[in-house]
Amino acid sequence: MDLLLPKLARAISSLSKFAVQYKDLPTLGFTHYQAAQPITLGRRAAQWLQDLVFDLEDIEYVRSGLKFRGAQGTTGTQASFLALFQNDASKVDQLNEKLCAKSGFQGCYDISTQTYTRKVDLRVANALAALGATATRVATDIRHLCHDKVLDEPHVAGQIGSSAMPFKSNPMTAERICSLGRKLSNISSNFSETFSSQWLERSLDDSAIRRMDIPEMFFLADAIVTSLDHVCDGLVVFPAVINSQLMQELPYMASEEILIRMVNHGASRQVAHEEIRLLSREAAYHVKMEGGSNDLIERIKRTDFFKPIWGEVDGLMDPRLFIGRCAEQVERYAGAGGVVDKHLERYRQYIQSSKTTQLAV
Repeated sequence: MDLLLPKLARAISSLSKFAVQYKDLPTLGFTHYQAAQPITLGRRAAQWLQDLVFDLEDIEYVRSGLKFRGAQGTTGTQASFLALFQNDASKVDQLNEKLCAKSGFQGCYDISTQTYTRKVDLRVANALAALGATATRVATDIRHLCHDKVLDEPHVAGQIGSSAMPFKSNPMTAERICSLGRKLSNISSNFSETFSSQWLERSLDDSAIRRMDIPEMFFLADAIVTSLDHVCDGLVVFPAVINSQLMQELPYMASEEILIRMVNHGASRQVAHEEIRLLSREAAYHVKMEGGSNDLIERIKRTDFFKPIWGEVDGLMDPRLFIGRCAEQVERYAGAGGVVDKHLERYRQYIQSSKTTQLAV
């Protein structure tokens, strides 16, 4: 965990910079993977960022609570150590204090048997499994956005997307993160089974599986956060495509504002709603069946019912009217002195030195 946490902090730092850089770039929002109210690209990145910060907090928590088994005896009663120190319990406690100090632990668990409880392994595994789920979630979103051609992950020179299709540029690192993240997010079930299968003061059916799962869990987490940092540090954004896709759907997003303005001019809300609904269906047919662009605004400007606001309609096609407090939210969360900054403070030296090393390489 001491090796993993700084690397996770570095990935968070990379994504944080990306979020702030694009905090006010409007982009199409999606619910159910269908076009929804616009947000900004940085605001979407902040959504990913918050989940990763949760993971950082969880891993820090289980790390800070990690203790030592210490000298407890074969079933945890310390009977043999009492015999060694002529029933002087204070000396047993002193021994454990010295063992903890030499081994770098804050203290011993209050209750142990022949082993420390395997619940400890499960708590650690749950924190890392959650990181695997977050990484998969983030990388999946990035893969979708690569498909939509609004951004791309960094590609090395000479990288081949397909041996058969020279034009392809696949998000292979994001795909790898998803593959490894799927494995990591499910590994805690092994630790749960191992913990629940312990008999009384202990049994040995925990040994072989722990020797496999504990190293694998940390290797997976290390590979994931390193790959995630690489992707987040080099994301390529295509603003022209973002704007084109946004403008294709923006007339629909503006329909509520058009409805309100017609009501303000004395129109019946129900009648105005029906007029917009019919024109929206015509525009959708033009897009889907005729391969045209979204001409809802042009149709509104040709319809006499909407004549009172013809002069206002074009002004509603500014995407910035629909992004609410996105930029403010991102700056407050990921900007200088914000929430993320406070979480990264203890890792600042590592982040700066490791980034310098990466650039040198």
